[in-house]
Amino acid sequence: MQKLNLTISLEKYDNETELTPIEQTLLKEARKATYKSYAPYSKFHVGAAVLLDDDQIITANNQENAAFPSGSCAEQSAIFWIGANHPDRKIKAIAVIARPGSGDDFRGVPPCGACRQAMLEYENRQNEPIRLIMLNSDNQILITESIGDLLPLKFNEF
Repeated sequence: MQKLNLTISLEKYDNETELTPIEQTLLKEARKATYKSYAPYSKFHVGAAVLLDDDQIITANNQENAAFPSGSCAEQSAIFWIGANHPDRKIKAIAVIARPGSGDDFRGVPPCGACRQAMLEYENRQNEPIRLIMLNSDNQILITESIGDLLPLKFNEF
């Protein structure tokens, strides 16, 4: 038996002022998107902001459903809408953030496995990496240069 170790590389920033202006805008827009989410069951509001290659920013949020798991995560809502409405646009970056409850306390939330796979599909489709911006539990910013970095054992076409 041989033991293998998998590692990923993330950039870590202590606060948003260290980010580029467009990355700061993406986080701001993702925060705003949480206020439009439909999360009556979990009360966990998630927002995503996506930067396209024409510098347009598309936002989306989670949409829950009483017939769980029929809802949609913020990241999936955004990329599926982009795929349907802007199929020739490439995604440069995605910011994701959560707001539990009804207050203004924002928290980091890494994408779930289904979202990672959906975003990886788009990354593969456009044949270019997608930069992912998220917060960690200490409200520091974590960035990966590619969605694929979050799935070291990727499920790709075979």
